[in-house]
Amino acid sequence: MSQNSVTKRKAVISAIVCYFFWGMSFMASRTALGIAAVFTVLSHRFVLAFLVMTVLCFTPLGDCHLKGKPLLPLILLGLFQPVIYFFGEQYGILHSSTIFSGVMIALIPIVSSLAAIPVLGEKPSVRQFVFSIFSVGGVIGIGMLTKNSGSLDWIGVVGLVVAVCSAAAYLLLGRNIAPRFTPFERAYSMICVGALAFTIPALVSVRGNIREYFIPLKNPEYILPILFLGVCCSVISFFLSNYTLTGLSVAQTSIFANFTTAISVFAGAVFLHEPFSLLGLLFCVIILLGIYGVVNAPGAKESGSEKTDTRVS
Repeated sequence: MSQNSVTKRKAVISAIVCYFFWGMSFMASRTALGIAAVFTVLSHRFVLAFLVMTVLCFTPLGDCHLKGKPLLPLILLGLFQPVIYFFGEQYGILHSSTIFSGVMIALIPIVSSLAAIPVLGEKPSVRQFVFSIFSVGGVIGIGMLTKNSGSLDWIGVVGLVVAVCSAAAYLLLGRNIAPRFTPFERAYSMICVGALAFTIPALVSVRGNIREYFIPLKNPEYILPILFLGVCCSVISFFLSNYTLTGLSVAQTSIFANFTTAISVFAGAVFLHEPFSLLGLLFCVIILLGIYGVVNAPGAKESGSEKTDTRVS
């Protein structure tokens, strides 16, 4: 097995684990948001993640050597994901219908793949693009099965457009700077920016009352969701997401975003006893087949030749 094949296989496994955690995150978020305000939850999540990553810097796992390296790309990476994306997604979902928000978020793989052509020169093959649309169709199908709650207004549209664009920008920038920064450095920077950006409005919302900021942490039912969101969905997932970008193209990486929908549907059915039909199962299978097709179909530049190894040096 070639080195490129080994790297690709590790990247695929990383993507599966990463997006599995993100697919499960909605349950933890739902529980946490029933106890604390949204910015307080985000602040606790990213501050915890920052503390864990800082401790890891003093261990062999913390591959962080930023001395002499430009910090602007890392700051921009953190602004695109999680800061701008989270703001856009939250306001978009709040001010739009379930179906519209689901369809818009499902467009991230297509927008990212198209943007990667002029920006990175990564041209997906026709097969990859067809399978990508196939997977997006599965997400849309699941969205149509859900209750069409919410109303659509311009704030929701703008918020979701911002979320889609920021997600695409994160993938493009992360892929572009992968040769210069390790996955740990990129993940650590994203978490640092997130911790700062979400803690400021969290403290403003409690009018600077530090005691009120820490009150949710006294609730035992709040601790486990925050641990899951901070460690699994931030530390581990952000690292794996950045590692994936070192071994897969933007088209291959972005398509895994639809995997979160399939995981969310199964998790809701198993743990929350939400309704689940055979049609829903069919749409989940369509999503998975689309992902499999995009990842395994050769890109336009890979046909007939090995893709250049893009691992971090």
